[in-house]
Amino acid sequence: MNSPVMERSDQRSDAPAKSRSEGQGRGYSVVGKDCIKKDALDKVLGKAMFSADYSMDGMLYGGVFRSTIPHGTIKSLDLNGALEMDGVAAVLTSKDIPGKNRFGIIIKDEPSLVDDKIRRIGDPIALVAAESEEIAERALAAIKVEYEVIEPVLTIEEALHEDSPKVHGTTNVHISKKLIHGDADEAFKACDVIVENTYNTPSLTHMFIEPDAGISFFENGILTILASTQNAHYDRNEVSDLLGIPRSKVRVKQAVTGGAFGGKLDISVQCHLALLTWHTRRPVKMVRSRKESTLVSSKRHPMTIHARTGATSEGKLLAMEVFMTADTGAYASYGPAVATRAMVHCSGPYVIPNVKVEALFVYSNNPMCGAFRGFGVPQVSICHEGQMNALARELGMDPIEIRRINAHRVGSQIITGQILKESVGFLDTIDEALEGAGQVMKSGRAV
Repeated sequence: MNSPVMERSDQRSDAPAKSRSEGQGRGYSVVGKDCIKKDALDKVLGKAMFSADYSMDGMLYGGVFRSTIPHGTIKSLDLNGALEMDGVAAVLTSKDIPGKNRFGIIIKDEPSLVDDKIRRIGDPIALVAAESEEIAERALAAIKVEYEVIEPVLTIEEALHEDSPKVHGTTNVHISKKLIHGDADEAFKACDVIVENTYNTPSLTHMFIEPDAGISFFENGILTILASTQNAHYDRNEVSDLLGIPRSKVRVKQAVTGGAFGGKLDISVQCHLALLTWHTRRPVKMVRSRKESTLVSSKRHPMTIHARTGATSEGKLLAMEVFMTADTGAYASYGPAVATRAMVHCSGPYVIPNVKVEALFVYSNNPMCGAFRGFGVPQVSICHEGQMNALARELGMDPIEIRRINAHRVGSQIITGQILKESVGFLDTIDEALEGAGQVMKSGRAV
């Protein structure tokens, strides 16, 4: 089908974006200048087209039948109630996937549709395409499933127990990494003060304004998907592998996206849309409910971080040792990247010549965790700033002063061995923050 996507006639503004001010940039067209954001006017006027705003002639509505248990296998699946319903164009399971039934941004461990076992509440089991949203909902409600329940793994401690059920393969260890800089064990012997604490950070959900949505259709023989996504090029590859067709036969376009913050780097509706359009040869639209989006979208990794930090009596940092564990949930998503970044940043913006870090991430039957504004850095910032405050208390120092003493500067070496050669603004940031805080206090606006 070669129908173009139907758009509102007032979708775009032809007026070019103009700078309100020449600004102070050094000959740059944007940097240092006051520019109008290119999509600002369309959004303010309601002209911007988000994924859920698109529709096409002959369009079907897609829906997903999802698991209600966190861990188990499917004993029986009865699709007859949905298949026999008027207005239902397709009911699909993993058996209808012509290509590879595994995807993942780093590790290919997540099925588009369950084929071996369920690993979390909300795992997709079957797809429905129908003539209306109401029929699709009734069809999903008509599907019956019987489970063989497996004991769920819900904590890091359970995941690491040798007798615990395994979420994937023969171990629940998702990733184990170490970073060593200098000789922390030896350096601790020279410290006048050592503080040791454990920090816990929770899982969080993105709650972007726009839930996951998209529409798929054939255009000039190419399977085209328009979706709320941050990763159109990755999406194209995953759909290509799912259907077993060349990359050149798949096109993914990013619609105006109503928030993501890392949560739309993973596949959401793209593979399901593609599979339904592939089998029906018709356009298919899918818009997740807020409940469904919250249930299955990726989360921030909950972490437990144990840290020892040592310094001289003058407040000079000498050593740090960190052991962090994290629950990556049912699938890997960006887990390996989060582990790496958390390790690299665990010393914060401070010069620590001797550091030993270990990260251990586990699989569980909890919601999948992935990219979430900072990739592990917000979690470890709680740790390194907490340690600096604890040292300041032990030494009777001003917490700002101990930060100044150890702050990264041009020429500092970070724990990966990199030398910072330019643009190190931590001290300037401290000064600006202190000045701003002082102004707030003087104005009486402090609360």
